[in-house]
Amino acid sequence: MHQSKLLIPTLKENPADADVISHRLMLRAGLIRQLASGLYTWLPLGLRVIRKVEAIVREELEKSGVQEVLMPVVQPAELWEETGRWAKMGAELCRLKDRHDRDFCLGPTHEEVITDLFRREIQSYRALPVNFYQIQTKFRDEVRPRFGVMRAREFTMKDAYSFHLDQECFDTTYREMYDCYTRILTRMDLDFRAVQADSGNIGGDNSHEFHVLARSGEDTIVFASAGDYAANLEKAKAAAPSARPEAGEDCKPVATPGVHTIDDLASFLKIDAKQTVKTLVVAGEEGPVALVLRGDDELNPIKAEKLAGVIAPLRMATDEEIKQHVGCAPGSIGPCNLELTTYVDSYAAALADFVCGANEDDVHLTGVNWERDVALDDAFVVDLRTVREGDPAPDGQGELKFLRGIEVGHIFQLDRVYSEPMNATVLDPDGKSLIPIMGCYGMGITRLVAAIIEQNHDDDGICWPEPLTPFDVHIVALNYAKSEPVREAADRLHEELSAKGFSVLLDDRGERPGVKFADADLIGLPHRITVGGRALKEGNVEYRRRTESDNRSVPLADVAGCLQS
Repeated sequence: MHQSKLLIPTLKENPADADVISHRLMLRAGLIRQLASGLYTWLPLGLRVIRKVEAIVREELEKSGVQEVLMPVVQPAELWEETGRWAKMGAELCRLKDRHDRDFCLGPTHEEVITDLFRREIQSYRALPVNFYQIQTKFRDEVRPRFGVMRAREFTMKDAYSFHLDQECFDTTYREMYDCYTRILTRMDLDFRAVQADSGNIGGDNSHEFHVLARSGEDTIVFASAGDYAANLEKAKAAAPSARPEAGEDCKPVATPGVHTIDDLASFLKIDAKQTVKTLVVAGEEGPVALVLRGDDELNPIKAEKLAGVIAPLRMATDEEIKQHVGCAPGSIGPCNLELTTYVDSYAAALADFVCGANEDDVHLTGVNWERDVALDDAFVVDLRTVREGDPAPDGQGELKFLRGIEVGHIFQLDRVYSEPMNATVLDPDGKSLIPIMGCYGMGITRLVAAIIEQNHDDDGICWPEPLTPFDVHIVALNYAKSEPVREAADRLHEELSAKGFSVLLDDRGERPGVKFADADLIGLPHRITVGGRALKEGNVEYRRRTESDNRSVPLADVAGCLQS
């Protein structure tokens, strides 16, 4: 491919509105152009990368026996009304009407559509398990699109959905999809982690996110320094705290005027915040619910939402609600004599002689101990805290470490959330109607391109991994238009390498050498061959690998062999 014939509009300067490396480099290297907020046109170089990503994804899914389908982007409201999501979905769901005034939406996902296909076409248990996937456009009307294609409104996604007779059948497919995702990202030469994740409102323990590691990642992933434990921050837990010490102090009230925060309390009493507990009050199904944590810990809202009686999404009680049910302002709440349903984090439950609010304004209690001063029901001792780096990892696997990651895939169990309300059933061996368990497996195709760049770049531009590069080789021909020897050698080399199976980009533009080299580094193809008049007089060209800093001289006749080796 001649570069002069290909639309690659490179930019010298970083665009002002691009916040992350991938967005800047995708614009500068001419991979994308923005049409509107969160909407991008993919130019030839970028589209070639997308096709490479899709090819790897398709090959591995087909090895796993997943069948490809293609479902409509535009979906009728009737399907979403069957599952209740037409009313539940917020402003991210882009709704529209056709000329007959019928309601439709632009699909942000395809659970309803695939379940409708299943119930129409599959009636017998003999067809299960079955797993379908598509690579399709999605639209989610993000309130604030950002980070280029990493959080766009329109994007390309691989989504797969499986149907199963029972849990054992689902677990087998889940493991195969986990292994399939691992193979996909390994083939892309990416540094990634699969981590335990929260399943949201669906529930269940089958849920993993796949994160490409990058300093710019939106998500924090947690892993054990000496083991295989890994989870996202929402799901992560530390090892159980050590046994609670014996009580050594008497419980006493202390006046604490103007003390409303843990930092104020620790400073006022000259103690470590670790020796205090804080009591948060949240909205519950039958009245406010109290959550008790160690003073230096932070509440994990995802864990709190899963507690029985707690309303999701989590909502903190108002000052008026607290005053009504507790009798004091928020800064003075404590677990002693608290007439609310109370959950205690296990790290708070391991304290002795701690300080807490007295449920009286401007008063705290010191020397408080569980059992003696406040009842503690083991059934209400739970994991509520957000873990911290350096916490002991579960099962003695060292310490918890943090990394930043870009989520590119998520696999999880849907259970019967869609199959049941949509009456998607099959007949079991006894001829009885059975509602199948469903699985869901998503992978962001366009987001993967951004994640690849976030992990593979330097100060000069992109450094494409070989499996994903838009072209294998970049021939930079110096003075191509004016030097017949350079033109003949570059064209002959282009033909020779193409015939041997390499994809080749030949820079035949009439630009200065400095511009060509800067663009070559920016575009970031793995191998660069410079054809110049001076070296050609000795029968040589210059070869440089993108990830190396030095050029080396290679005989023109040996270039193909050099690249093949």
